[in-house]
Amino acid sequence: MTDELVAMVNAMPGWVREMGIRILGASPDEVTCEWQVSERHQQAYGIVHGGVHCGVIETLASVGAAIVAHPRGQRVVGLENSTSFIRAVRSGTLRGVARPVTRGRSSQVWEAWIRDDKDQLVAQGRVRLLCVDAARALG
Repeated sequence: MTDELVAMVNAMPGWVREMGIRILGASPDEVTCEWQVSERHQQAYGIVHGGVHCGVIETLASVGAAIVAHPRGQRVVGLENSTSFIRAVRSGTLRGVARPVTRGRSSQVWEAWIRDDKDQLVAQGRVRLLCVDAARALG
């Protein structure tokens, strides 16, 4: 998608910005990001907390699904996130990529992968999202 969209997502307040995650590209076919591992990402054993991986995977899937849903007058909400932790990471730059499995009218499924500096798989996941009318109240 456009550089404008990427800049807008990166400027939004909240978890993504607090975690230092930078969206690199976003389109209906792929969303990518990267971040530098720091103490804020680590759990007590000094490795990246699994919740960070889950959050990154859900973020990438949500951005991609929103790009698909928005032109249809919809927004998306996550229904399910299944993330597997493959390799422990203590430092370095991590990169994530998400791609759609299906982009249906009422739901979407996206898969995502997180890799380290050596291109080794760190985590992988699948997110199912519900597409709802933009006028519908959430919660």
